Amino acid sequence: MLNLFQYDFVVRGLIAGLIIAIVAPTIGVFLVLKRYSLIADTLSHVSLAGIAAGLLLGINPLLTAIGATAVSSILIDKLRLSRKFYGESALALFLSGSLALAVVLIGISHGFNTSLLNYLFGSIATVTNSDIYTVSILGVIVLVILTIIYKELFFITFDEDSAKVSGIKVNAINTVFIILAAITISLAIPIVGILLISALLVIPTVASLQFKKSLFPTILIAQVISVLSVFSGIILSFYFNLAPGGSIVLISLLILVISHVILQK
Repeated sequence: MLNLFQYDFVVRGLIAGLIIAIVAPTIGVFLVLKRYSLIADTLSHVSLAGIAAGLLLGINPLLTAIGATAVSSILIDKLRLSRKFYGESALALFLSGSLALAVVLIGISHGFNTSLLNYLFGSIATVTNSDIYTVSILGVIVLVILTIIYKELFFITFDEDSAKVSGIKVNAINTVFIILAAITISLAIPIVGILLISALLVIPTVASLQFKKSLFPTILIAQVISVLSVFSGIILSFYFNLAPGGSIVLISLLILVISHVILQK
């Protein structure tokens, strides 16, 4: 185990992974309870277009992904509030549109390359010091803002109509929350990859809900499950030459199955 920490890229991957493991389920709990889980999938596809644009323009892909998902999250929320699109059609429009844009940008850059594949599936070897700083700063910002709006978000999550009547600025809080979700999704890209981001947000949350606790303990349990999954997944990927993103998600699923079996007895 000590040999593991002799490699700088592993240490960087663990630091970034553990930060994401704390932030992602914190957002994920509210996404699941608000039935916004599909937004995670949509924004992950948007982030692919942002990363493709970043690689094409020579800009840090993580920054372009954050920009693309943040802007798209605001637009999605506005479309949702306008009620001009039926059901989840706004999400479908952004998902398909961003995927099409990503394909075009990838074609312009002459197809897939190693960097893009790493962002698709996650790779601790590609995490840079710049990524660490970005993930750390934005991760702290997300947690601080969530702490500030926690009471209002709690109220809105369980009874949005009553929250409106009580004078809470529901639309503003929802907009802030969805932007935080977009940032979190982008931050998770280097570790779990675009294709598995939503799983990191949703699976630890679903596993924690098996314990049937109140909201704050549920968030803490989800964070513990996420940290355990990320730490174990990165270690397994190092020693057995596995994809870190896939390893993390499979461990999360295993914990979910075990918790469901044990707690349902």
